[in-house]
Amino acid sequence: MALISRKSFQLFSSSTQASRSALMTLSKRLNLISGQQKPQNCSSVAMRMLCVKDKPQYTVCRKKHVQLQMKPLSVNETVHLYGDTRNCTKSNNVWMDEQLCFKKLDSLCTSKEIFYFLSSLEVMSDTVASRALQKISEVEVDDNGLKNPELLENEVFRALCFQFEFESSNLSNTGLLTALQALIKLCIDPQSTLMTSLLSESQERLGRGQLSAENLCALAESLLELESPSCATLEQIVSHMQERGIERWSPREIVMIYKILQVTAREGKQWQNLINRLNSVTLHTVSQLSPNFASEILNSLVVLHQTQAVPLVTALCKHSVKHVPYFTDHELVNVLEAFLYFGQNVQIFTKALERHVPKSIRTMHPQTVSKVMHYCCKKMILSKPIFDAVAEIFISSADRLTTDQIAAYIIPFGTLNYLPPNAASLFGKLEAVLHTRLRHFQPHTLLNLLHSCALIQRYPINFLPKIFSPYFLQKLQAQTPGLKRVAMSQLTQLFLTVTLECPFYEGPKLLSKYQVKACPTPHNSPDVHLFKRVKTGLLYLLKKRIYFASEVSTPYFYVVDIEIKLDEEGFVLPAAQLEEVHRRIALCVDGQNRFCAHSHNLLGEEAIKQRHLQLLGYEVVQIPFFEIESLQNTKKMADYLHKKIFPCTYGLSS
Repeated sequence: MALISRKSFQLFSSSTQASRSALMTLSKRLNLISGQQKPQNCSSVAMRMLCVKDKPQYTVCRKKHVQLQMKPLSVNETVHLYGDTRNCTKSNNVWMDEQLCFKKLDSLCTSKEIFYFLSSLEVMSDTVASRALQKISEVEVDDNGLKNPELLENEVFRALCFQFEFESSNLSNTGLLTALQALIKLCIDPQSTLMTSLLSESQERLGRGQLSAENLCALAESLLELESPSCATLEQIVSHMQERGIERWSPREIVMIYKILQVTAREGKQWQNLINRLNSVTLHTVSQLSPNFASEILNSLVVLHQTQAVPLVTALCKHSVKHVPYFTDHELVNVLEAFLYFGQNVQIFTKALERHVPKSIRTMHPQTVSKVMHYCCKKMILSKPIFDAVAEIFISSADRLTTDQIAAYIIPFGTLNYLPPNAASLFGKLEAVLHTRLRHFQPHTLLNLLHSCALIQRYPINFLPKIFSPYFLQKLQAQTPGLKRVAMSQLTQLFLTVTLECPFYEGPKLLSKYQVKACPTPHNSPDVHLFKRVKTGLLYLLKKRIYFASEVSTPYFYVVDIEIKLDEEGFVLPAAQLEEVHRRIALCVDGQNRFCAHSHNLLGEEAIKQRHLQLLGYEVVQIPFFEIESLQNTKKMADYLHKKIFPCTYGLSS
């Protein structure tokens, strides 16, 4: 080990002639000492703490990097390097002190406490110094970057940075790489002399094959944090790790290789053979994976488009169930995206979400809540515990949400046709937010949001004049994906809604050129097998095919699955007959695709269709899959249809 001593010196920049001269003098003295007492088997460099008098300047650079600008100063005393500390009379005490230092650092909560503790030490190893930097990065960096740039002015921090820069060749692998990780997290400019020195030394040791598997993972993590990691260096790390044998990799090493492959794959590198081997090995280690590792691997499989790795994906998704309460927000988002990408729909995972989300929602990031709702919406999962919790939190936090988050919270209620117990308060809050922030919504986001409200009979009357205005429609057309069929279908359905359900609406109408004649929603098509069974039963009941028509287009945007016409006396008319039609029966043959998953709750699109058909004069008869799936033969199907469509009697028009 080598040591840092607490003596007076000043930091300097190599950008001036004075500092270059001081650096050369210092380097010669360090080299002389290092040559005389070069460590042979030491695990880390031990240093004595130095004090720095003048404050450095710092600049926050592009992408939140911080560049230290040190003033040229004179050096009063050299840094003393000790040889093999195991031969030192105090080596045992030094090692014991190191363990105590680690425990002490782990107990500290602020950078001020850490600096005070370090300044009280007479001797510390470079691993303690690097651990201190790591601890500082943990307490001083959040999602927005460095919380307190003033910490860079602290003389202890400057002393550590100074000696890590100029002692890089004498540091242990652990001290070197831990310091590198911490400084990257602290947003120190990668182009600074400090970072350049540490990166250069790390790459030299990589090239000489001096890094252990743990060191290789630490270096890879550091490189992946940089803006433009060197693919050549990352490939070199993979090469060194492969020499150990892929079958012997630890979970951490597996995760790191997946991350590296993500980057090199983006550069066009082909690694599929290695990925296949990696997938195979990972499958046998799934049960050992932590929540973080499981999340990271699932994310990598998505990025690497591993749609063929079905056994591994299935195992990871099932393994994720028990980790739901322990995932961080970021990890949970990764898992949800993987479930969506690979089409996984594990009911026990939904149950785990239902237990976790309601009790954790107040501490969850809004983006995570948005992803949970998006997941439920895409998978057509109507989870009342989750939806009720989201409705509750929306009322109290809507003013702090972005417009996209507002839409993500609300749209699934309409899509899955669900009104929570506090619906009045929920949509009252939504209306208040829309009045305040309407102009901040992107056109397609606003259209999707208002359309979802209409699906569940929460009519956006006050905002439709804006939606139907030529100015808004032009903006809608200009924004990707433009004014295509889905958007026009939503506009048409909104227009039908106010025409049929809100006759008191007197605002502008939707121009005919923006209306469509048929609804293109994916859930509108009938289940082919179910549809065939119903038609067979009707043929048995009505004797001739002419007495009913299937997939009938109406002038009112909707397509009727099966239409039956009756005259004034209740006799069934041929489907082609146009005169003397007194009643029209619309059979809605609703397969599982028109209901929420594992539920008998109609989706919003089908609910509004049946509601509108009734308002248009049809007698709507619903034929849901769960009522006829147990009917074994055509006779039983015909009897069912008779009771459903003609509960009293029926006759055929001759």
